[in-house]
Amino acid sequence: MSANDLANVVALAERVHPDLPEDAAVFHDRLRLFPRGCLVLADGAQGPIAGYAVGHPWLDGPPPKLDSVLGVLPEPGACFYIHDVVVAPEARKTGHSRVVVEQLLELAASYRCATLVSVYGTVPFWSRFGFRDASETLPPGALGAYGADARFMMRARR
Repeated sequence: MSANDLANVVALAERVHPDLPEDAAVFHDRLRLFPRGCLVLADGAQGPIAGYAVGHPWLDGPPPKLDSVLGVLPEPGACFYIHDVVVAPEARKTGHSRVVVEQLLELAASYRCATLVSVYGTVPFWSRFGFRDASETLPPGALGAYGADARFMMRARR
C-alpha cells in the first residue's frame, strides 16, 4: 500500500463496512506507523483496488478502539493485530483472502500471538488459520463499537 492507494482503500472500506466506519486518518496513521503491514490487492492499473489488509504490532489485551488514530505503536509490541482484511465482493471466492492472511501471519511470526476482531460472522474463516475465540479475556463492553456479533480472536505463535 502507498499513500496513493489511500483514497481507494477508504472508498472500499466505506463500501464493505458501512456499519463500522473509520476515518481516512486511521488508514493514514497505520500506513505511517507500520507500512509493511499495509497491503493492497490491485491489478497494477490506476483505479479502484480489489482489496486491502492492515496489521501492526500491538499489546497483549484489548484491541485498539474502532476508528482510533494511534499516533505511536507500543514498544515492544507483544502481539500482532490484524486490523482489517477486505476483499471487494466482486473479487471474492478467488483465494485472495487466504494469501493476504498468510502474508500477515508471516509478519506476525516474531510476536507472541496474533489477534483480531471478527465481524460479520467470520469466526469460521479465522478459525481455519488457527485463531480461537478469546472474547472472554476482554473487559465487558470492549467490543461494543464493533457490533453485536464481534468476537475477539487470538492465535498463539506456532
